[in-house]
Amino acid sequence: MTISPFANDTQSMTIGGLTIENHEDRVVVYGDIDLTRDKAGLAQARRLKELVDGVVRYLEKATDLPDSVQLSPVIDEVDNPFA
Repeated sequence: MTISPFANDTQSMTIGGLTIENHEDRVVVYGDIDLTRDKAGLAQARRLKELVDGVVRYLEKATDLPDSVQLSPVIDEVDNPFA
């Protein structure tokens, strides 16, 4: 599965131990990945490259990029049900 960068949705995907979350104003990548010197490592490297290439293509085509954006929190805080 791939994502459409900056689409108006909250898609997510994983590559190895990386989690990629798609938001309107950002693409969030967190976790870790071992790109091993084998076929599995090559497959993961290709998926990661496809993701980053898609983000770069989107940003290069955008004509209205601001210098920076004000990011809203990704995770809303919730009350602790055990407190």
